[in-house]
Amino acid sequence: MTTKTLIIAAALLAGTAYAQTVDVKDAWVRTSVPGQKATGAFMKLTAKDGAKLVAASSPVAGVTEVHEMKMEGDIMKMKAVAGGVVLPAGKMVELKPGGYHLMLMDLKAALPKDSTIPLTLVFKDAKGVESRLELKVPVAAAPMAAAHKH
Repeated sequence: MTTKTLIIAAALLAGTAYAQTVDVKDAWVRTSVPGQKATGAFMKLTAKDGAKLVAASSPVAGVTEVHEMKMEGDIMKMKAVAGGVVLPAGKMVELKPGGYHLMLMDLKAALPKDSTIPLTLVFKDAKGVESRLELKVPVAAAPMAAAHKH
């Protein structure tokens, strides 16, 4: 191997190791029906050393964006988050309906309940180093914790 190849391999390994410092819990994507063009993805993120969620992607959607819903006066507004969602070190940040969430737009097909989709999260650490985390996320009509209560 050349020195350049080793550096690239080391950078890839470091990125993989870094991605493991962001813990993802209770991830789910809301079901969609044929013809529906958008849905949301939700989860709880905890970054051990602090980071930002700067992007996401999934092959089931043409566009995936980090969004925020918030009240401006008495109007609920939704928009893409410029610069990403800050994940303070050790503090859980919840992506949930009515707050920060991922929007999957230009859906290529319906997302039926009890299926799973691949979802890639892109993080940046305090030094601006980017890493990716690959997930398999369940599709549900309601949050997974609520869906399992009887």
